Amino acid sequence: MADSQSFLQAREFLLRHREEYDVAYRDFKWPALIEFNWALDWFDLYAHNNHEPALWVVDDEGREERPTFAELSARSNQVANYLRGLGVARGDRMLLMLPNEPALWEVMLAAIKLGAVTIPATLLLTPADIADRMTRGEVKHVVTAANATEKFAGVDAAITRIAVTPGSAAAPSGWHRYADAFDASPSYAPDGRTLATDPMLLYFTSGTTSAPKLVLHSHQSYPVGHLSTMYWIGLKPGDVHWNISSPGWAKHAWSSVFAPWNAGATVFVSNSARFNAKAALETLVTHGITTLCAPPTVWRMLIQEDLASYRVKLREAVGAGEPLNPEIIERVKKAWRITLRDGFGQTETTAQVGNSPGQPLKAGSMGRPLPGYRIALIDHDGRPADEGELSLVLDPRPLGLMDGYVDDPAKTEHVMHGGFYRTGDIAQRDADGYYTYVGRADDVFKASDYRISPFELESVLIEHPAVAEAAVVPSPDPVRLATPKAFVALRAGFAPTREVAGDILRFAAQKLAAYKRIRRVEFHELPKTISGKIRRVELRKIEAARQGDARRENEYWEADFGDAPAEDAQRASD
Repeated sequence: MADSQSFLQAREFLLRHREEYDVAYRDFKWPALIEFNWALDWFDLYAHNNHEPALWVVDDEGREERPTFAELSARSNQVANYLRGLGVARGDRMLLMLPNEPALWEVMLAAIKLGAVTIPATLLLTPADIADRMTRGEVKHVVTAANATEKFAGVDAAITRIAVTPGSAAAPSGWHRYADAFDASPSYAPDGRTLATDPMLLYFTSGTTSAPKLVLHSHQSYPVGHLSTMYWIGLKPGDVHWNISSPGWAKHAWSSVFAPWNAGATVFVSNSARFNAKAALETLVTHGITTLCAPPTVWRMLIQEDLASYRVKLREAVGAGEPLNPEIIERVKKAWRITLRDGFGQTETTAQVGNSPGQPLKAGSMGRPLPGYRIALIDHDGRPADEGELSLVLDPRPLGLMDGYVDDPAKTEHVMHGGFYRTGDIAQRDADGYYTYVGRADDVFKASDYRISPFELESVLIEHPAVAEAAVVPSPDPVRLATPKAFVALRAGFAPTREVAGDILRFAAQKLAAYKRIRRVEFHELPKTISGKIRRVELRKIEAARQGDARRENEYWEADFGDAPAEDAQRASD
């Protein structure tokens, strides 16, 4: 009980100082935990006789489910008893592949109570992806939707298979029917103690620059670590919080499980087959959403609509997954008079840096270190700098940091040495302690001996009325070694013509310093991970294979328009 009290005190401190950043950052201390099971020691405690909705699920047909905290506590007890009866034991690894339906949260809570290790997975995985996860994740049990069971056809028959079926439908052959769980007792007794350091979650990263890694989190690193995320979002009891995120990725656990339930907020989800900007805006209004978190990809789609015509009740709005472009922030503020706030974190951590509620925001900045995290910027020589790799100070170790990469000890050692955890992301820090994202270390490149941040150039490009999304990569150049090239996805109503390309190049030239000038544009579908992040690594490969100055279809160069390279002319006059 003492450990639970430590968690409660840390939670109450952050809620009390929600808009007092200086106090919250200076005085916050991570709770000291030895034994802790978040589902038993926090969720069930908060859920006792609590008849407020814990979860609010709406589907495309308008059907709704709104289980209360008390109901979810009892239902997850039933599921825990059912899974235990099927042989799920403490430490077993269980693949969880479900859409945004109540079973997802029931199983997550039940697994935590049991001490099983959950491996969240997206329904977009192919059979080959699943086979890889089953093998590398050493999976013993699977819970998935009935319409996804065929993807597991080649999986070892000894694996426990549980299918969530619609209504009273029977499970496919060889699968247990999830609905049978609700014949079990709603009272649950754990079979032993849970150490705060016991494994709880195993995530496969989205693989933007390399093969997915296996990130291990404990019973404290994500449930308790997301106190920082709760603080960043600005959540409080009674909020209706919508996190637009697909199940299976760490961000779903961030803002659709731990951060809102740490605050005592209702988790709202739209179980929709595909995202539609107009429908999302209508949902914000009709369901009275008070806090919203969405990735920049979604925000870029939303701002193409007439935001001001939707009378939202939002108090807080944040973006995560990739940096927010200043243009997006400005459009949201103009329409809704709220500040869309940026934040930074990883699958390996909880929210590390963010613009927290009630604090001054600097254009383009992702904010300041969040409570519980000490940040350093490390240069190429391993020395502190005002621009460098964003790194976490490990003494004391932040509670929200992963245990490590379970399948790659060498990688763990590589990112955790010299007293720091190194994120692989480059940032700048100003005199006021605000951090500005520069880019992944793998994405930053040099052109004419100048260092180029793709994110900075992309932020300018999406200000152009024709540009929906853009990705900037180095394109080989015999004089400059490399020159910035933009792959551009156009907004609806614009065609990939020479005229549009010329206008985009001229627009960027007016907005950017000469040495950052974008000299090539190609209209191209942007490759993305299945979590929606742009894979610049694929675009870099396309450019690295370039032969000479031949143009591809829908590709245009600055030279095609007779524009004078500004910085070349300046150098010639020096």
